[in-house]
This record gives sequence, C-alpha cells and structure tokens, in this order.
Amino acid sequence: MQTVLAAIEAALAPVIGGINAVLWDYVLVYGLLAVGLFFTVRLRGLQVRRFGHMLHVIGRGTDGDAAGISPFQALCTSLASRVGTGNLAGVAIALSLGGPGALFWMWCTAALGMATAYAESALAQLYKVRDEKGQYRGGPGYYMARGLKAPWLGVAFSVCLVFSYGLIFSSVHANAIALSMEAAFGFTDAQVATGLVLLTAVIIFGGLRSVARVAEWVVPVMAVGYLGLALWVVLTNITEVPAALALVLRSAFGLEPAVGGVLGGLAAAMLNGVKRGLYSNEAGMGSAPNVAAAATPVPHHPASQGLVQSLGVFIDTLLICTATALVILLSGVLAEGNADGVVITQRAMTVFFGEAGTYFVAIALFFFAFTTILGNYSYAESGLLYLGGGRKGLLALRLAALGVITWGVHAQVPLVWNAADAAMAMMATLNLVALLGLSGVVVKLTRDYEGQLRTGRSPVFHAADYPELGEGIDRSIWRDPDAGVRAADGAPATPAASLPRG
Repeated sequence: MQTVLAAIEAALAPVIGGINAVLWDYVLVYGLLAVGLFFTVRLRGLQVRRFGHMLHVIGRGTDGDAAGISPFQALCTSLASRVGTGNLAGVAIALSLGGPGALFWMWCTAALGMATAYAESALAQLYKVRDEKGQYRGGPGYYMARGLKAPWLGVAFSVCLVFSYGLIFSSVHANAIALSMEAAFGFTDAQVATGLVLLTAVIIFGGLRSVARVAEWVVPVMAVGYLGLALWVVLTNITEVPAALALVLRSAFGLEPAVGGVLGGLAAAMLNGVKRGLYSNEAGMGSAPNVAAAATPVPHHPASQGLVQSLGVFIDTLLICTATALVILLSGVLAEGNADGVVITQRAMTVFFGEAGTYFVAIALFFFAFTTILGNYSYAESGLLYLGGGRKGLLALRLAALGVITWGVHAQVPLVWNAADAAMAMMATLNLVALLGLSGVVVKLTRDYEGQLRTGRSPVFHAADYPELGEGIDRSIWRDPDAGVRAADGAPATPAASLPRG
C-alpha cells in the first residue's frame, strides 16, 4: 500500500508543482496586481478617498438582523482568516528571502488590493440570497452564477474553496500551533490536538453566527494586543526607525548592496513582498466575500460592505504585517542568516523582551492561527451550501474539519498542502475573471453610492435602478426601503433621513 501511495505521490508531485509555478509565479502575482490597479483607476482611488468613510460604516453597535450578522462581525470574521501565520512567519520569510524591501512591495500590494477587496465584497452583497433558514448566503460562487450567468464557474470555485480553506489549510495552521506550543510551553501533540478539536467543535457547531460572535471579541483583542507590543518596540527605539524605513525603500529598488544589486535585489524584493502580501491579505482570492455576503449592510447598499472589507486589507497588511516587519528590522536578527519564519520572529521578540518574547510569539501565533481556522471554516460552509450541501453536508464538513486539525498536528504531507495551494490559486484565477466580467456593475454601484453621499443621504440601493440585473438579484432582500414614495423618474421624493431603514 505504501508503495502505491508513494508512486501516486511521485506522479502527482510534478503536475501539482507545475500548476503552482505557473499560477502563483506568473498569473496571480501579476494578475492580482493588475486587477487591483484596474479597479483603483476605474474607481478613482476609492480606497484612499473613502478611507475615513470606511471607519464610519463598520457599525460595531449594529447587531445585524434575523437574517445576517453585523458589518463589524463580518469584518472580524474575515480578519480572523486573514490574520494568521502569514502575519508572523510569512512576513519573516519575505524579509529573509527578499530583503527589507519586500515590506515596501507588501504595502503596494495592500494599497491596490483594497480596491479589489471592495469590488468582490460589494458584488457578494449584491448577489446574495437567503438559505432555507432565511440566513444570508453569498460569495463568488453566487455572483458567478447569478451575475455572470456561469454556474459552472461557481461550482468549480466552490469545490476549490471547500477543499483548500475548509480542510487542508486548517491542518497547516494546526501544525504551526503545535510546533510553537511545544517549543514555548512543552505541550505534546496529543494535548494540542485535543485542546484544538474541543475549542473548534464548540464554536463551529454553532454555525456562522457562532464564529462571528467569537471573532467579534477575540480578533480585536489579539490585534490590539499584538500591535501594542510592536508599538512599544517602535517607541523605545524611535531613533532607529527612520534608518529602518530608509533601508526598506533602498532595498525595495535593489539599491542596498546586501540584497544583491539593482536587478537581483529588485526582483527578489518585489516577488517575495507581493506573494506574501497577497497570501496574507487575500484580496482578490474570493475568500472574504463569502462572509461579507452574510452581513446586514449599514447603510442599506451593497457598496457599504465592500468598504468594510477593504478596510480589512489595510488592517491585515499595513498595520499587523508592518508591525512584525518593524520588530524584525529593529532587532537586527536578519543578519544572523535564514531560518524558519516563526523562529526569526521569535528571535526578534527575544531581543526586546528576553525569553518572554518566545512566549509572546507562541501565544500570538495560537490566537492568529486558531481564529484563522474558524474563519476558514466559515468560508467553506458558504461554499458547501452553494454546492447544495444541506444539514448532513454541514455535519460532514464539521467532522472533517475537526479530523484534519488532528491530522495536521501530527503529520506533514507536503503534496497535500501543495494541492491545496493549487486549488486556492485556481479559485483566485476564477474569481479574477468574474471580477473583470462584472466590473461595470461595480462601477455603477460605486457611482450610485457616492452620488447619494454627496447629496447628504444615507445611501440606499434601489433595485428598480438596475433593471439589467433581472433575476440575478434577490429583490426580496434588495427591496426599496422608500418604495412608494419615489418619484416616477426615480428621484427620491422624500428625504432619506425620514425614511425607514431596510
């Protein structure tokens, strides 16, 4: 049996490796940046112009409604998935392989990715539906089927989503937790696996709402706590910060001799910074829209949740990843040579906090990775429901998710992880095609939203203004809150402030 498995692995490894090489090194690195630039230009720098408004529409005090979660819960759930081992280990690897300049290209990736994140989440809101329990469901699978009229794309996307995010990636994060817990506290694999399975089971068997409630409280605490540590490092070493930032800029363009000259330094910094940035913030991957669709938008317009999720990219990369990078650069541990990503971050923390730094990193990694497992599950649940999985299907998914956590703690199977990477790459490629195909809808939504803002209104989506969408949108969700009081020409006949919210 082992001989047969070895033969299968030997046959599949080059195929999967070839898919990853093409999609990750060429299609996605350039494709995601190009799509981000495309939407940045078409939306006239929305992520910059409306940054302050993003903070306004988060709506922490809003509890959602009977059908959906709040915008703040949706943001925290997407951050639960975005903020993970990539923010600790991934940043360290990018700096180790690409030099300090990789951080600059991570910033560029996030700045453009904010526009892509806006577009995909606005579309997810627009094309969402109600499931059999009356809960909001949506995501790329839905806007591929209902917007592009290509249900086969939605099926292919959702299969990749369930396989990669719902199963395999959870094992990767479980393995990272086990390694850090053993190094810092001496916990055995069995102890880690038992604890993770019990904690995860309690939460995911409550469904998306349970995941959202946990994320709403855990994610802000872990993010603020981690940023607080990094801020302390920066403030106590403030005189060295200008030199570190100057090093980042010189290295970004290959002007730092230690990185290998202009061409080699530029290529290494750009490739590693872009890849790690994309992997961390997930903009354009089609993952975050699955939870964005579950939110009750405030205001009652699809664009508002797009703005909320755009802010998630900023928090993930421009805040948390930058915090890790500055701690590493200020510590000087990069000069000690290449090492595992988590080890580099741990070394950096020990420079400032002594042996306690190892514990800080282990605790941070636990929360970052554990919440990622929860966020990933919420994405997979949406994908499974799109594929028609009912109550039995959800039970099977939850049991499988718990099983791969146990497997991930005890085992490392590179081929399976590489296959998940390939599935995620194909998923992202399909999503980019859909985003470009529906870009006209995104632009119209944005102009409608901003036009209402300029008149002092709280924007409201009027389905009647979009006859070309036909049956693509669920008009029971996107009913006009001021129906019956709009003028015949479509202009509002009553001030929006006096109208009921939808």
